[in-house]
Amino acid sequence: MGHAQVRAKDSYHTHDILPLAPAGLTMAGMKRGPLLAAGSYLFWGVLPIYWHALSAVSPQEILVHRIIWSLAVVALLLALRRDWQWLADGLRRPAVFRVFLVTAVLLAANWLVYLWANNNGHIVEASLGYFINPLVNVVLGMLVLHERMRSGQKLSVGIAAAGVLFLMVTSGGMLWISLTLALSFGVYGLLRKTARLGSLEGLTVEMAILFLPALAYLLWMANHGQAAFGAGSPAIGALLAFSGVVTAVPLLLFASGARLVPLSTLGLLQYIAPTLQFSIGVFIYHEPFDAVRLVGFSIVWLALVVYSVEGYRHRRRMLAVA
Repeated sequence: MGHAQVRAKDSYHTHDILPLAPAGLTMAGMKRGPLLAAGSYLFWGVLPIYWHALSAVSPQEILVHRIIWSLAVVALLLALRRDWQWLADGLRRPAVFRVFLVTAVLLAANWLVYLWANNNGHIVEASLGYFINPLVNVVLGMLVLHERMRSGQKLSVGIAAAGVLFLMVTSGGMLWISLTLALSFGVYGLLRKTARLGSLEGLTVEMAILFLPALAYLLWMANHGQAAFGAGSPAIGALLAFSGVVTAVPLLLFASGARLVPLSTLGLLQYIAPTLQFSIGVFIYHEPFDAVRLVGFSIVWLALVVYSVEGYRHRRRMLAVA
């Protein structure tokens, strides 16, 4: 996912970024921005239904199609914009692309685990990963960027850790999905924050890095008669080809909306996606969610409430003394 441009001294986690509204924000932007940002999270939230329609296809094949078609979509968008100067600048700074080599691997791992979880009856565990991701960001900010955690943040992280520990003991070992998604996306976001390319340009580089391995694997599958694309139903082929669009559209909505709304608002809107994913897993696909799991999730949700309330109060105090 993309992120808004912030000052170098701004905090890594979005709830602590000031000012509360971007400078020069117009009334039209204030109305349009939340709709665009919320649209991106709504899109990400309902994607489990899209991927579930591809449950007959292996997660590996879905992943390589997502990479190949995403590259086609973002390259087309950049061609329409005639915006390639960033590529020439980047080629003069190889260190930039070394960072994107790491982010590309992290993104591919995150997508693969998510796709596997989605199509193997573990959407609820996947949603938990994105619920705890903001708290993982806080911890990464402390460990990597040496940010100081406030007492309320320490409390929220402690409560979340208790909830995760409870689920680890009672969930039968599937919590690795949640932790892998939260950690991979947390580290990915940290690296992308320090990268010198925007969301669309960065995704283009990441997909370009992954393209040849993805294409090679797809050709290998086709040569061994294991590829669903072209051999299965036309609907499956269309869904695989359209995976690039469903990857790029929410990213572009987010990138547009993030520039027009306070990042504190994004910090609250981000819970739309895992809430929808959780609801889809429980109420549409009837994944098991007994009283024991409810206790564990409730502890994590309590941590998020503490985190959000503490962040809101902190921002109000900062504005009062500004």
